[in-house]
Amino acid sequence: MIHSLFLVNNLGEIFLEKHWKSVISKSVCDYFFEAQNKAGSSENVPPVISTPHHYLINIYRGDIFFIAVTQSEVAPLFVIEFLHRVVDTIIDYFHACSETVIKDQIVVVYELLEEMLDNGCPLATESNVLKELIKPPSIVSRVVNTVTGGTNVSGKLPTGSLSNIPWRRTGVKYANNEIYFDVCEEIDCIIDKNGSTVFAEIQGTMDCLSRLSGMPDLTMCFVNPRLLDDVSFHPCVRLKRWESEKILSFVPPDGNFCLLSYHITNSTVSIPIYIKPSVSFISGSSGRFELNVGLKSGGKQVENVVITVLMPKQVLNCNLTPTGGTVSFDPVKKELSWDIGKISPQKQPAALRGNLSLQTGMPPPDEPPVVTAAFTVNAFAVSGLKVSRLDIYGEVSLSLCISPPLY
Repeated sequence: MIHSLFLVNNLGEIFLEKHWKSVISKSVCDYFFEAQNKAGSSENVPPVISTPHHYLINIYRGDIFFIAVTQSEVAPLFVIEFLHRVVDTIIDYFHACSETVIKDQIVVVYELLEEMLDNGCPLATESNVLKELIKPPSIVSRVVNTVTGGTNVSGKLPTGSLSNIPWRRTGVKYANNEIYFDVCEEIDCIIDKNGSTVFAEIQGTMDCLSRLSGMPDLTMCFVNPRLLDDVSFHPCVRLKRWESEKILSFVPPDGNFCLLSYHITNSTVSIPIYIKPSVSFISGSSGRFELNVGLKSGGKQVENVVITVLMPKQVLNCNLTPTGGTVSFDPVKKELSWDIGKISPQKQPAALRGNLSLQTGMPPPDEPPVVTAAFTVNAFAVSGLKVSRLDIYGEVSLSLCISPPLY
């Protein structure tokens, strides 16, 4: 399984290493640095790198590369999922995952890594179980540990380790029993110049916050469960019942967790906004640029709208005026960024107009620039996923909250 873990920053410096079996030299990361130089950017580094004696499996999050080293063949997705669990645990404990945070909390990070993996195999990865083993740091605990030389590691095993439901601690009690469900979907799509969707895929997750007493048993039914074809569940879900009845039956962990994640490929997705770019080159040294962004008829309010335009290499500078938001241009990357913010049905469409300065002595661009849009829509599931019913079995009084509403 996993022998070692190395954390590398954007400068190519190894600032943390953890070994569970034999100690592996840092020189093994030279193969990773070589692949990084060939990739050109951090996002294009191959997730699996084969070396003569090892396999390097990595993820990139928070400007940090998490590199796991194995000496034998292992399912790459198994290791990648564990690395993401490490990052999520650090965020849960310290509210951020960065080089500064990890260095500042280096002792607790080592304690977490020691508990999450046992002899190279994942052991405890649930947040509520880890918090029974290692208490989240606070100012008081840091002062006490500095004076007494103690640690945050508990001297007792988690209560859930002694039951057949290891992801949930026993003896949980709340004055108000409630559970929240958040459906978050990300759309990646390609749209042609006519506004028609060429390709679209949806990545979705259902995040939960459980505050239920005792040992509750929940069942969830969907109006259209066939949408969930390529789906991944939390270990608490009873897989056999889903396969036979398409019903989610589970005993939830305590606190925050991801109940399921899914992937849907659907080319009929309707994007709520429209983008109309217009580029013309007046002469060999100048051009005209215009971009209009607005809501389609009947569209919901869209927030955090950011338009990115990758200009041709001939463009030296942009002199553009927006009707709203802020505009910036990176002459090195040839990247134009327009942060619009919010677009509501009551507002007029946003527009960006101005002139382009082109490099003289070069032919004018023969292809239009690529326009990328990023935005968020609250209380809207573009896939059409709907929850029809949620039942709970147990001696608790449940106040059901579905946030945001699942339309």
